Amino acid sequence: MKLTKFRITNFRSIEDSGDVEVDGTLCLVGKNEAGKSAILYALNGLNPHPSTPFNYDVERDYPRRHLQEYAERHDGEAVVIRTEWELEKKEIASIQAEFGKDALHSKPLKISRAYNSESQWDVPINYQAIVTYLLGQANLNAAEKAPLAKATTTDDLRKALEAVAEPTEKQKTLLAKLKSFPGENAKGRIEALLKPALPKFMYFSHYDRMEGQLRIDTFSAREQGAQQPPVSPGERVFVDFLEYAGTSIQDIQTAQTFEGLNSKCEAASNRITDQLLEYWTQNPHLEIDVRVTKGEPGDPPPFNQGVVARARVKNNLHKVTVPFSERSAGFTWFFSFLVKFAQVRKDGGRLLLLLDEPGLTLHGKAQADLLRYFEDKLAPNHQLIFSTHSPFMVPASDLPSVRIVEDKVLQTRPGLWKSEGTKVRSDALAVDRDTLFPLQGALGYEITQTLFVGKHTLLVEGPGDILFLRAWSDALARRGRTTLNSKWTICPAGGIDKIQPFVSLFSGQKLNIAVLSDYAKGDKRKFEALRQNQILEDERLLTFATLLEREEADAEDVFSEELFARIVNESYSIPDDHLLTAKRLEEDGGETIRLIKKVEACMKLMPAEVDEFDHYRPALWIFTHPDLLDGEPPEVLDTLEKAEVVIKALNELL
Repeated sequence: MKLTKFRITNFRSIEDSGDVEVDGTLCLVGKNEAGKSAILYALNGLNPHPSTPFNYDVERDYPRRHLQEYAERHDGEAVVIRTEWELEKKEIASIQAEFGKDALHSKPLKISRAYNSESQWDVPINYQAIVTYLLGQANLNAAEKAPLAKATTTDDLRKALEAVAEPTEKQKTLLAKLKSFPGENAKGRIEALLKPALPKFMYFSHYDRMEGQLRIDTFSAREQGAQQPPVSPGERVFVDFLEYAGTSIQDIQTAQTFEGLNSKCEAASNRITDQLLEYWTQNPHLEIDVRVTKGEPGDPPPFNQGVVARARVKNNLHKVTVPFSERSAGFTWFFSFLVKFAQVRKDGGRLLLLLDEPGLTLHGKAQADLLRYFEDKLAPNHQLIFSTHSPFMVPASDLPSVRIVEDKVLQTRPGLWKSEGTKVRSDALAVDRDTLFPLQGALGYEITQTLFVGKHTLLVEGPGDILFLRAWSDALARRGRTTLNSKWTICPAGGIDKIQPFVSLFSGQKLNIAVLSDYAKGDKRKFEALRQNQILEDERLLTFATLLEREEADAEDVFSEELFARIVNESYSIPDDHLLTAKRLEEDGGETIRLIKKVEACMKLMPAEVDEFDHYRPALWIFTHPDLLDGEPPEVLDTLEKAEVVIKALNELL
């Protein structure tokens, strides 16, 4: 049974949430106090798991501003939750086995619940088809069917059978069958078949964290209410932890030897550590250590006497253990959730998970680990609804699963405001800026991680370098020579100064990053800093100067001077009496050996009608006029020879 839609009304800040479509996972994004927790509590009340009980209470949960008018506003009890469900094949098959293949209409199953009442089921039953099927199964003759002809429901059929003065054996058998059903009708029987398939709703908050120690010898009495204080939720998570790890309070209490007790504790420690480290990548050097000792007089009560179970976290890198409670809030929450869910899942049955601000105290990377856990471990077997206002908990790659939660406030007239209560919206990009912020953050992070970079990313200085590389590679391809490997994703970094922050930004993504940069004498200190900071391996930091065996070089130095002069002439439509040539570049280009600097110097001498020079324009021209690199002129062959040297060096890095 799968939840497909819900609608919440008359609950806390929610007067009417509107219909909310649900698929596998649903992410509720909104500001603090928008009503996200109220949505999860309302859902939890439909069919709560025993470990997270919840009942609707009018005085506590009904919208406070309307509480005095409760009786006037509702004919009976106010409905809190309405849901629609899609039945699975096995559930449909179980109904068809008893009532025929046409027993159900194609409409969804609807389940609702109001204050002070049990859930109400609206099953899409085809009563007439069921009556026809039951009569056929009973194998009644025409005379036996006659008094039942007007029956259109199983209630009608039962009443008609009860009215028969002298029923036959077949009629008695059919009546007995109907009376054996809950409610003495098909509706009761079908609901009985379906109710075990309704998932239990398990609510888990970011406040639910395991205690670091537990008094063993008094736990049973406190659990039964014979001693105070009562068992806290955090202590219950500790018990879940022991049971998940393969031991229990009872096992520890009945251990007869130190070795027996120690082996149980070590087994518990090892099992939970393996589960933890699979999805906790922040620190791979941790392990959980469970110990059972006697309380020492100097410890705080009640742990200063009796038998105490303690969970400690060992850092194998620093060779130290600390109490579980002294670890970060994010770590203790993550661990507690793994334990709680694993224990609940072990009990069997279908679950629908309601997670309130999961991973709120986790680092952004750890929140990504948590999302991965959701995807790997939860989503394949359970529906999941969780709330967040963290950009790192928004599944940017699955925006259809995101819903925006906002407290809708309207200005009825100047200075007078009215709240419509919490609303849930699917048009995620059409809300106020503050509500949208987490989604914007998630999208921005996703774009920076995927739009410009690939697994094999080549950083160049500017977009012109991309066009040069493509033009050279295409020209070499037409000659059957070495081309740039298609695995490279070329990305402009914006200059040597931008390389370090760029590489740092993407360093956690396990990308194969290389740099191809221009090089001038003034850049020496910048390159040395990159090498010293070990931001990239030295062999992955390439320059045109080293590849072309020059003291200084730019991408333009791959071209022969004569060929590049022609490219500039064409791209700028330079007048005939001012055309650039190799000779003119040498004469008017100054003392530099860099071709691009020679061109810049010569372009400053051009007439006013010639546009100001920029690096991109020649690159675009050669990219759109590839035939210039065809043929056998010496300047073309020389250019392609140097271009192939550059491309081979890049391909060797893959």
